[in-house]
Amino acid sequence: MKNKSIAVPEQHYVNGHPISGPFEKHLQTAVFGLGCFWGAERLFWQTDGVYSTAAGYAGGMASDPDYKLVCSGETGHAEVVLVVFDPARVSYAKLLSLFWENHDPTQGMRQGNDIGTQYRSVIYTANDQQEEEARASLKAFQSGLTAAGLGRITTEIAALDTFHYAEEYHQQYLAKNPGGYCGLRGTGVSCA
Repeated sequence: MKNKSIAVPEQHYVNGHPISGPFEKHLQTAVFGLGCFWGAERLFWQTDGVYSTAAGYAGGMASDPDYKLVCSGETGHAEVVLVVFDPARVSYAKLLSLFWENHDPTQGMRQGNDIGTQYRSVIYTANDQQEEEARASLKAFQSGLTAAGLGRITTEIAALDTFHYAEEYHQQYLAKNPGGYCGLRGTGVSCA
C-alpha cells in the first residue's frame, strides 16, 4: 500500500495508532474522497470507533503518484482518506452518512473553490458488501437532495484498486496546523 518514494510516518499524529497495515483482524478499512483530504481526514479521525486515518490518493493511473503529479490532473487520482474502523463501535453505514452530509456530491470535479479531478466525490470499496451499502446510500441521499431541489449526485463508487499514501506533511495536517484550510461544506441534507 505504501508509495515507493514517499515516507509514511509510523504513527497517527493524533492518536498514536499505526496509519499503515497490516491492521488487527477485527478492524476494517474504507476509502472516501470528499474534496481536499485535510478536512476529510479530520472528520473521520474525530469519529468514535475510527482507529486510524491516512491521507492519500486513489482512482488514478500513475503507479507512484505524489501531490504535484496528482494536482497536475494528469493521473486521474482523487485525494482520499483511508479510514480504519472498528465495526463493533462504528458502522460502515455511519461512515457513509458522514461522507454524504459533509460535502456536496453534486459538484463533479470540484468541491467549492477547489477545482480539479483530485477533488471529485468518490467512494472506493473494500468488498461487495461495502459496494452494496454505498450504492443504497447514494439512492437514499439522492432522494433527499431531490426533495431539497438540489442536483444529481456525481459520486464515483468503485472497488478500490490501490491506495497510495500522501506525503508526510499531509498526514493529519489540520492537527499539526489547526488554522489550516478546511473546505468541507455540506448541503444541509441529512442522510437517514
